[in-house]
Amino acid sequence: MKKKKNILLGPVITIIILTLTIMIISSICSFLGVQGEVTKVTNGTLETMTVNVQNIFSKEGLRYFFSSPVETFRNFKPLVLLIISLMAVSIGKASGLFKTIFTPFRNLKPGVVTFITLFIGIISSFLGEYGFILVMPLIAVIYQYLGKNSMLGILTAFIGVSMGYGAGLVFNYDDYQLGLLTKQAVTVDVDKDYLFNAWSNTYAMIASTFILSIIGTIIIENILKPKVKESIKEEDDLTISKKGLLWSRIAFIILIIIAIYTIIPGLPGSGLLLDNTKTSYVTQLLGEKAPFQDAFGFIFLIIMMVCGGIYGKISQNIKNTNDFSVGLSKEFDNLGYIFILMFFSALMISVLNWTNLGTVIGSWLISFMSNLEFTGIPLIITMFVVIIIMSFLIPDTVTKWEIASPILIPLFMKANITPDFTQFIFKAADSVGKGVTPFFIYFIVMLAYLEKYNNKDTNKITVFGTLNLLRPTVLIFMAVWLLIVIGWLVMGLPLGPNMTTTL
Repeated sequence: MKKKKNILLGPVITIIILTLTIMIISSICSFLGVQGEVTKVTNGTLETMTVNVQNIFSKEGLRYFFSSPVETFRNFKPLVLLIISLMAVSIGKASGLFKTIFTPFRNLKPGVVTFITLFIGIISSFLGEYGFILVMPLIAVIYQYLGKNSMLGILTAFIGVSMGYGAGLVFNYDDYQLGLLTKQAVTVDVDKDYLFNAWSNTYAMIASTFILSIIGTIIIENILKPKVKESIKEEDDLTISKKGLLWSRIAFIILIIIAIYTIIPGLPGSGLLLDNTKTSYVTQLLGEKAPFQDAFGFIFLIIMMVCGGIYGKISQNIKNTNDFSVGLSKEFDNLGYIFILMFFSALMISVLNWTNLGTVIGSWLISFMSNLEFTGIPLIITMFVVIIIMSFLIPDTVTKWEIASPILIPLFMKANITPDFTQFIFKAADSVGKGVTPFFIYFIVMLAYLEKYNNKDTNKITVFGTLNLLRPTVLIFMAVWLLIVIGWLVMGLPLGPNMTTTL
């Protein structure tokens, strides 16, 4: 008898099926009157509102479905960040600058390369979700020059940024936003005098960074690496120039000094990228209207264009302005697929958000938590699982905490757990949740990068195939995060400067 062939659904078809599934479920739920109650802090008071699942097959829903894709894609921020990042990486590669910088490290042991990749991915959380866009294409190129498997590099980078999103060496923009929501949840109904400190989780974050990097290296080298097929290798005849590298370094240092000057307050002409209407430096740098948030990607592109251009000209890898212009598009080769995936993903996510399906299910989960009488470790484990489940339909960190914090913060304070530690637990669970959902746009971006370096004769990149590939790694990371969180509580270690885990 002939064996039945396994049906492999390509990512685009999978995304379309998921979109249709959301539409059908929303229709059924709307018909049944499914709804949830969301509690939010509004104008200093707690307000509970009823949220209904909206029917995408209604007149209003169909109008939205057919009229929104162009507008959604046009305003899709990850797309703009991706284009900027790809141009920056492209000129670094086309000029030969990356080859000169990274080729000397070809003899590094695989474990060392994996550790560094994970570490870079985790600390890139300072950039927020931009870390996904920047690190994955850069690591793919670096792995090629190191003679390593670029597909493994992409997966490792994604794991580092996602699983380590709650760690890092310093806080990021999301941490600041989460802190504001935490403060609101505390002051509105529990402690009017509570003050949030952006550095409150610093010790726990730094320790988690090294723990995750070390254990993650062992996991990837022993579990993930053997399952990843070999990637396409590229050879080039780009010239290596010590003189070009010297002048590129000088240009890099000058540009970095200028960039830093734009975020230093109080000096003549400084602070260009700060929101000077605010008083605290954290708010000036990471506030909602701070120019630095949107400027970082463009600054990175400028630095790479200048340094790459100088190196390319001196090395003669770039002979004229036309070579420079074409060099900006080098990493776009074989990557048109990513724009197809992002278009359908943007549509899927916008439909999911419009239906309120994720919000309603999230409200049920938070309501379930509010009725528990657990304390200590059982409460932490329950929250951890609830946040991961929420992340499947609501990958966005701030959106989840906006729904969860008004309920979970007072609940944990009653259990003698500080708001700052509650936020750290949330961040840890959110990190794991980002790695298990196809509704996270940067997971879809990762699939496109994998396809770019894929040897199509031996491997097929699919949504659920990749999720299945990552599952053992994600589960172990989840266990590690739980051990970190529980260990911090049991040992009574300080979270940060003058910050404890219990009240």
